[in-house]
Amino acid sequence: MECELSPPWASPWALSDNPFDNTHQRFFAYVAGVGRTNIAWRERKADLKGISSDINWVIMDYLVSEGYPGAAEKFAQETNLCRPTDIESIRERVRIRNAIHSGKIEEAIGMINEIDPEILDLNPQLHFQLLQLQLIEIIRTVLDKQSSQQNIPAQDFLPAIQFATEQLSPRAPTDPRYLTALEETMALMIYTPEKMPAEFKKLLDVKLREKVAADTNRAILESRGERAEAKIRSLVRARAWAEVQAREAKVDVLHMPLSIGLDAVDEANGDAVMT
Repeated sequence: MECELSPPWASPWALSDNPFDNTHQRFFAYVAGVGRTNIAWRERKADLKGISSDINWVIMDYLVSEGYPGAAEKFAQETNLCRPTDIESIRERVRIRNAIHSGKIEEAIGMINEIDPEILDLNPQLHFQLLQLQLIEIIRTVLDKQSSQQNIPAQDFLPAIQFATEQLSPRAPTDPRYLTALEETMALMIYTPEKMPAEFKKLLDVKLREKVAADTNRAILESRGERAEAKIRSLVRARAWAEVQAREAKVDVLHMPLSIGLDAVDEANGDAVMT
């Protein structure tokens, strides 16, 4: 069954941005399990069986927003939800994400421009992030030779220097953050991997690819008029806030850690790449 994705309460792309609206409250009641005893929680859960359809839509929203077309189709079949109509557009985002995760940044930029050339034109910060990451990947290729060569010849870094000169240097004067990011990236060519300071080594962490891929995914969704973030991310943040407030008010809360990896991108969000 194929139809427009629209949950019982509204379209998942048009949900309220207010993290404390009625939808969130219903979700918290089910997931957070606020109550003084496990018995109270079981009674509450029994009263909220109808929330399962809402949760299914939240999960589907996550699969579509984050780019898991296969899982979205399978989940739709198992839950009798409508199959998303934009599976191919999801696959486009997946291909771009996979290219960035693999360090194929030039390929990713090409695919982004094929979708819509204005995405990077209207997001100069994202464009700089991608170009910076492309420079990092060029340098990474040279540094990887360190395991087989005691000293890396200076000329091996010429492609990186040429790329930085042509692509990044013209952009650096337009924003102090660009200049700082470029300087930190160029510093990678000064140190051997063993002696590289932590503030520079973090540029080589693959989490940086994940962060840029996530930023790219959000930009593509925004360009299509869709919500840039899966609803469950704001739900998890709001639930954590509600739990803190409940504990400060001396209200007993059934502790249910949501270790579902939704904070991975935020943990990688730092000065390692221009943000």
